Amino acid sequence: MTTADPNFSESAEREARRARLFTRINKADAWFQVLGLAWITPILRAAAGDNPRAQLKEIWRLLAVPVIAILAFLLLWGTLAPKVQTSLGAIPGPSEVWTEAVNLHEDAQAKAAKEQQHYERVEARNQRFIDRGQPEKVKDIPYTGSPSYYAQIWTSIKTVFFGFLIASAVAIPLGILAGLSATANAAINPLVQIFKPVSPLAWLPIVTMVVSAVYATNDGLFSKSFLVSAITVTLCSLWPTLINTALGVASIDKDLVSVSKVLKMNTWTKITKLVLPSALPLIFTGLRLSLGVGWMVLIAAEMLAQNPGLGKFVWDEFQNGSSQSLAKIIVAVLTIGIIGFLLDRVMFALQSLFTFSNNR
Repeated sequence: MTTADPNFSESAEREARRARLFTRINKADAWFQVLGLAWITPILRAAAGDNPRAQLKEIWRLLAVPVIAILAFLLLWGTLAPKVQTSLGAIPGPSEVWTEAVNLHEDAQAKAAKEQQHYERVEARNQRFIDRGQPEKVKDIPYTGSPSYYAQIWTSIKTVFFGFLIASAVAIPLGILAGLSATANAAINPLVQIFKPVSPLAWLPIVTMVVSAVYATNDGLFSKSFLVSAITVTLCSLWPTLINTALGVASIDKDLVSVSKVLKMNTWTKITKLVLPSALPLIFTGLRLSLGVGWMVLIAAEMLAQNPGLGKFVWDEFQNGSSQSLAKIIVAVLTIGIIGFLLDRVMFALQSLFTFSNNR
């Protein structure tokens, strides 16, 4: 028996292809959500013919409204900024800030070229001594020019991640201990409540003195300024992770705990197979909060201690007092905000990889 419609097979195949296409779009949507690109999904669905009117509403909400809000902010900024006069002149508008951003990019390229030329000259110098049979005169001469804007950004990113990793290595085990043991929680909780509100500006002089006393060498793996900034980040950013880890561990389903007792799991197996998988969503929430706190703390620490990085760049421009300084400071402020957003997206992506939700 055959169907009366000769196009039945072709229609069924077309519907199957359409279903596969929407399946792929739905899978990609999970990653668009992670990357902050959720507006791409309704565009793809509309292009695939899935209720264009409903998808246009989603495109309006997810893409058009944020773009309009940004444009309105830029318009308001450009209108009001010239009316505010400071000791460095009028507040720069978007066009002046963009000009300084381009200048910083060009300056970074020029400094990178100078640094490359320096190392090429050093290499040529050393090769001449080697060719003459004088290897004892070979020297590794470091580049002493001022760092570029991009180099200062990279310094801040390395510092915040170093401090954040140390904070995580301390906070997660302590949080697990506090969540598993009421006695440990009673011991740790008062310290958390005392030290959590302490400002980085209070920690910084203590950390500076301790690092200067303990880390006496100048030829170590890390510079003193790097360690001062990183440890300050550690002391201020470990608390959200510790608190959320303890809460996540303490909130584990009691039935699962009973099962672990029935199976006579040892402590390590209980932690790795039961505690961590159940507590990971809250642990990652704490890690995201800690990284955000660490990024804010780092900028303040770099400004106060004059350690290399974006904070020092902002302070130097403030002290410089030139007509372009205010625009450069605003470029740095926008850079700090964008990097903070990207750091949060990175942590959210890791959370999506290692934890499960209703959609995964």
